[in-house]
Amino acid sequence: VQLQASGGGLVQAGGSLRLTCTASGFSLDFGAIGWFRQAPGKEREGVACLSLLNDITYYPDSVKDRFTVSRAAVKNTVYLQMNNLKPEDTAVYYCAPDLHHTSSYALCHSRPSDWGQGTLVTVSS
Repeated sequence: VQLQASGGGLVQAGGSLRLTCTASGFSLDFGAIGWFRQAPGKEREGVACLSLLNDITYYPDSVKDRFTVSRAAVKNTVYLQMNNLKPEDTAVYYCAPDLHHTSSYALCHSRPSDWGQGTLVTVSS
């Protein structure tokens, strides 16, 4: 199981970024996929999760209405569209799957065992 997150960078507050998660070695056609982030000195948290069974999404209040997780037309690729970014969104962002369960809520509140390489998002004020 290999996951690669990309698309991070430096953006001003109020700006947008789109992150891409690409899976290799397995297929994203069952289970759930989630985006997580970890800011310096803080625990990793789930910020956007998608059920691959029914496309139900989950977002915590901190990012709701600003972040959107979606499947790409390209197989085994998932996006995270981040709008109206805030300095507190600064973190390393990771994607992680749950290949055995399909709940987006459960994934975002879990600690997945498979982490890909993260991508750094820095939001300046």
